[in-house]
Parts: sequence; structure tokens; C-alpha cells
Amino acid sequence: MKAIRFSKIGGPEVLQWVDVDVPSPKAGEVQIRHRAIGLNYIDTYHRSGLYSVPLPSGLGSEGAGEIIAVGPGVKGFKPGDRVAYGTGPIGSYSEVRNFPASHLVKLPKSISYETAAGMMLKGMTARYLLRATYKVKRGETILLHAAAGGVGLILSQWAKALGAKVIGTVGDDAKRDVALAHGCAHVINSRTEDVAKRVREITKGKGVPVAYDGVGKATLMASLDSLQPRGLLVSYGNASGPVENFEFRTLAAKGSLYVTRPTLGNFTATPKDLQETAKDLVAIVKSGKVKIPVNQRYALKDAAQAHRDLEARKTTGTTILLP
Repeated sequence: MKAIRFSKIGGPEVLQWVDVDVPSPKAGEVQIRHRAIGLNYIDTYHRSGLYSVPLPSGLGSEGAGEIIAVGPGVKGFKPGDRVAYGTGPIGSYSEVRNFPASHLVKLPKSISYETAAGMMLKGMTARYLLRATYKVKRGETILLHAAAGGVGLILSQWAKALGAKVIGTVGDDAKRDVALAHGCAHVINSRTEDVAKRVREITKGKGVPVAYDGVGKATLMASLDSLQPRGLLVSYGNASGPVENFEFRTLAAKGSLYVTRPTLGNFTATPKDLQETAKDLVAIVKSGKVKIPVNQRYALKDAAQAHRDLEARKTTGTTILLP
């Protein structure tokens, strides 16, 4: 079987398309033949070394396919089942892999493999951000950075379905229409406009109760300056680089603000939490209120080019890799 592996950290060029042996699944595992694989920004963090992983390593945390073998002790799954996942262990950039059954979700026939591969990690991220980290309420106005990105397009639609008004930011005017078509009520070009100033204008000086920021270093101050007193900054990504040397007194000066740095793993750590999160995601997608825009497709062997395009901000919505 073929898979993407890397033996040193670095740019996309370190990704290699190699032959791998896939043994029979161990106790508690199933063997999956991937039909589609999700591309996510966290994959670039693992590849670059921002998030450390033991080397050599596989890559990828999101995939969908069918079970082709079941290891000892596995209950509730059988060969032929359609399944998907959006959490580790990493290694989804592969034609076939073994995976813990406890981390799997059964996939209804109404959701395609491509949709599933594009929604599991990003959609479950949107769910824990909106319903667990901060429970968005009907009538609230919220700020969402990278609104035309994979998480952004799901989160903005879901927030709209909850009755919230979304102010989204994008990096160029070409992405404005994409964000508006997927739930945003207002869109700000963060390269040409003062984000916090525009947020204050839109909210008539009030600010927002929560800012969802997957960009990191470049948007930190704009997020804080957009918040109401005692507002919450949810920093869930580092697309522009990690926030460093932050002075906590800034939070007091700007209105006794709160900051949290959540991860999907902490909100899906138990089988119960995982299944509950996935159930909500599947339900909102089946309802039609949240659509999963698969806007880019690459052959799995071309994962390096997919990484280049993602980091250059050439993509919108969901990108998938096809084995």
C-alpha cells in the first residue's frame, strides 16, 4: 500500500510518497480502506515541527472509507461498514490503515465519503467551539476570523442556524462572496480594513461577546480589541504563527477579558463525548442547514502541493486528498 510519510520536519518538500506494509489489525482496531482524506492546517503544524510528533511519521487526522478487517475484541463494527473519523492517531494520508475502533463514527449512506472526509475534524471543531467552549445564543453577534476557510465556512453556517449574526474576516476580496454565501452577515477584509474598528461600527460600539480566532499571531490584537468587557477570545489555531510573549495585563486593560486555547482532543476525549459531538454534526449536515463545500481535490500523492496551496491561502472551504 502507499502512504505519505516524513522523516524530518520542514516545508512541504519533506513529504514522501512511499510503499508501506499494513499488518492485520490488533485488538481494538479495524482496518480501513480510505476513499477520501481531509486536509487540515494542523497537518502543516505536524509537518513543520510546530506541534512535535515522533519521527518518522505519517500525517493526517481526518478520513473516511470502509472497514475491510476487524481486530480481536471489536464490537459494533464489521467489514463493509462505512466509517469516518476526525481525531488522532495521525496517519490518514494513506490508502489503507489500522485505526482504533473507539475513535470511529459510523457514516450514514446520505453522507458521501468526500463530504465526511471534509467535515469530521473541521465540523467537530465548529461544534465544540459553538456549543461547548462558548455557547452561542440566538441574537448574539460574534466575530470569526478566516471565515472562508474549512472551519470558518462550517462554523458560520452553524452559528447562523443557531440564530447568531456572524462578522467574518477574510484575507482578500475574492473570498468575501464565499463567506457571505455561507452564513456571514458582514465580511471584513483583514488586509485592507481595520477589523476592530469595523466590528465596533457594526455593533454600534458594543463589541462582540466572543471572537473565534484560528489565525493566531496576526489577528490577536484585532480579536481582543473587538471584544466587549469580559468577552472571550477563543484562540484555536496558528495559521499566521503562534502567539508569543503575551502580556496578561493586556486583558485587564481591555476590559477584564478572557482567553482560552482549546483543542478538539479535549472535547472528544471519551467515546461518549466523541459520539455526542459527531451526532450533532451529522444531524446539522443532514438537515441541510450546514453544507460542506469541497472546493479543492488533490491526489493523495500530491499532498505536498496541497500543503503549499493551503499555506499560501489559495484555498477556500474544504480540501480533500483522494487515494
